Amino acid sequence: MTTTNATPANAQKRYTVRRSDLPLSCPTAEMALWNSHPRVYLPIQDEPDHKARCPYCGAEYELVD
Repeated sequence: MTTTNATPANAQKRYTVRRSDLPLSCPTAEMALWNSHPRVYLPIQDEPDHKARCPYCGAEYELVD
């Protein structure tokens, strides 16, 4: 039997991530996927400002290190 993660998916609109969290996906690995949109990977490390926005839910991610 598998367990779901405790963090609700897409509960916030802004998230900070670290390089250790890469590859970045929305919802993240810590979020429950069952009540969210399909997982999409965001190439945040390739962005000049190290920011990315999810095309499904609009959540904004910022790479801080």
